[in-house]
Amino acid sequence: MSGQSGAIRLSGTGLGCIRGGQQVFSGLSFGIAAGQALALTGPNGAGKTTLLRVIAGLLRLSEGRLEISGGEPEASIAEQVHYVGHQDALKSSLSVAENLDFWTGFLGEKSSSREGLEAVGLMALAGLPASYLSAGQRRRLALARLVTVPRKIWLLDEPTAALDAAAQDKLGDLMRDHLGLGGIVIAATHGPLPLANVAQLQLGAR
Repeated sequence: MSGQSGAIRLSGTGLGCIRGGQQVFSGLSFGIAAGQALALTGPNGAGKTTLLRVIAGLLRLSEGRLEISGGEPEASIAEQVHYVGHQDALKSSLSVAENLDFWTGFLGEKSSSREGLEAVGLMALAGLPASYLSAGQRRRLALARLVTVPRKIWLLDEPTAALDAAAQDKLGDLMRDHLGLGGIVIAATHGPLPLANVAQLQLGAR
């Protein structure tokens, strides 16, 4: 990516999405700027995951407009986001380090997995097959991608799921550091995020 980037802002106006012939949400609007976090709340089926996947470029809008300003001028929104879904997307036959190396390469970076594994407290398990990890450790490994491949917008689906209190605190540290560097966090969650001053966008079930 080339060109100059400044303080980033992401906004959605009148957003709607249809899946399987059903309207998941419509008329949805939001705006979020550098250094801010937004929690997507609401019951199951309200469209929280769907909205994240729309922003990530994995689903199409049926109506409305997503806009980004201040980011990489030649990059799409999808190219400027990290999407970590509620499934950890790990290969059990690969080691912890190999899984992170795969995702780092897939996302277009050549950096080492060491920094990411150290950030989530998994460096000691780098050579262990991913199949040996607990649910919380698998979640931490998925979140390590946020560190190894820098992108301004983090889209997180239930990021605290399966994490114990210490791991949630570590996630909070990572998010605060990201926001402090001018990043954005948008998270679908049923519970509180380990952050202060989080705006909320309530989605209603249909």
